[in-house]
Amino acid sequence: MRFTIEGPIKDNIHSLMRKAGYHFQRKDIDTSDLVFVRPPKGFPRFHLFLKAEGDNLIMNLHLDQKKPIYKGAPAHSGEYDTGIVEKEVERVKQIIQL
Repeated sequence: MRFTIEGPIKDNIHSLMRKAGYHFQRKDIDTSDLVFVRPPKGFPRFHLFLKAEGDNLIMNLHLDQKKPIYKGAPAHSGEYDTGIVEKEVERVKQIIQL
């Protein structure tokens, strides 16, 4: 689920994401998005891609239900627009916009 948090943002992106319970995983080589996960290990887990555009944060969140089955394959059992994902989007928005 894609959503935007309008800025200006008062804190460092990494600090904000830690407050929301997310851990930095990597920087996507192709898109330069910052990738965060919650919880840091295991499945199911929330997977959040974040890009700063001006003062705004553009986020794309989904729920990974399990690991990719095939080595090197990006396919997974992800949920993008379910009630669980919608609740997590609202929770993240509330924390970041404080």
